[in-house]
Amino acid sequence: MNIKDVREQFPILHQQVNGHDLVYLDSAATSQKPRVVIDAMNEYYRSYNSNVHRGVHTLGTRATDAYEGAREKVRAFIRASSVQEIIFTRGTTTALNTVAISYARANLKEGDEIVITHMEHHANIIPWQQAAKATGATLKYIPLQEDGTLSLEDVKQTITHQTKIVAVTHVSNVLGTINPIKEIAKIAHDHGAIIVVDGAQSTPHMQIDVQDLDCDFFAFSGHKMCGPTGIGVLYGKKDLLNNMEPAEFGGEMIDFVDLYDSTWKELPWKFEAGTPIIAGAVGLGKAIDFLNDIGMEEVSRYEHQLATYALERFKELDGATVYGPQHRAGLVTFNLDDVHPHDASTVLDTEGVAIRAGHHCAQPLMKWLGVSATARASFYLYNTEEEIDLLIAALRKTKEYFTNVF
Repeated sequence: MNIKDVREQFPILHQQVNGHDLVYLDSAATSQKPRVVIDAMNEYYRSYNSNVHRGVHTLGTRATDAYEGAREKVRAFIRASSVQEIIFTRGTTTALNTVAISYARANLKEGDEIVITHMEHHANIIPWQQAAKATGATLKYIPLQEDGTLSLEDVKQTITHQTKIVAVTHVSNVLGTINPIKEIAKIAHDHGAIIVVDGAQSTPHMQIDVQDLDCDFFAFSGHKMCGPTGIGVLYGKKDLLNNMEPAEFGGEMIDFVDLYDSTWKELPWKFEAGTPIIAGAVGLGKAIDFLNDIGMEEVSRYEHQLATYALERFKELDGATVYGPQHRAGLVTFNLDDVHPHDASTVLDTEGVAIRAGHHCAQPLMKWLGVSATARASFYLYNTEEEIDLLIAALRKTKEYFTNVF
């Protein structure tokens, strides 16, 4: 991978912020978009903007072909067995809520268990809290090891024959922990439970094979993988999806409507009520083309190189606490002694360095870490080791600033 050629594809990176060249280290929140994605969405609106699945005119046919073509690209990208298993949603949050509403509330009862972890994003906690309240099920947490990883022994001890759903993130958006999904799935299935995977932080950065992982549901967002905002995917095994009722009702998802009853379309359309996110699907499909051209193995290799380099550089920074395991995805979450992460982020912004600060939609994990907030630098295929050097230099300036001021 030629990093210079890759960076040339991202127009937004070629600007100055506060008099400095932009160093964008917040891709775990949202990635930047290559020119081909922007152009593909513009072309849709310029040349064949139309609704899908409805009209038989030329524009409608072109739009439908592009929309369903994007679905096939998603299927191949995550190696699902059928396009019927690919549901377009507004994002990971909507996808997880769909499972919690359409599957969990219909299948759980009092005495059943939902098992999750302390490292989950709020989008993979709150839907299960609500499902438990609605059904009388019990919510249980797999404990974390000291370095923020999961022990398979703890997984085995937490999951019981009363467990019906295991919901776990593939990659932690705070710790960078890469969870052993395939092994957890086997334990869940051995106890008769299904597994729901939050793939928001893994799909952009590594090759996903949902059949090999043997997950029952898998959710991710387009905007973290070079695609547009407002588009995401729920993968579900066909047998499970066929036996679920939709979470939303209206146009597009119906087969026949009578005065007092209605029937639904077949998969995947019964879960896509209303006018779908057509331009978003077009953009996501082009983002997948872009990532495939580079190769996901190469993306993963390069980001591992960046994460390893960043961890080594952080060791040189006095007064910095880094959270998470040594082997991790491409992000570093940290705090500086006596500097609030919001203050650190603000000072870094004056140097043109964009990072995330706050609780990262993971307040239970912040409590487990014993902090109220952290700072996070996250990397993607367009970042460089030189940008990490600029981050470290800016953090040194931040420490000096607060030492001198206070």
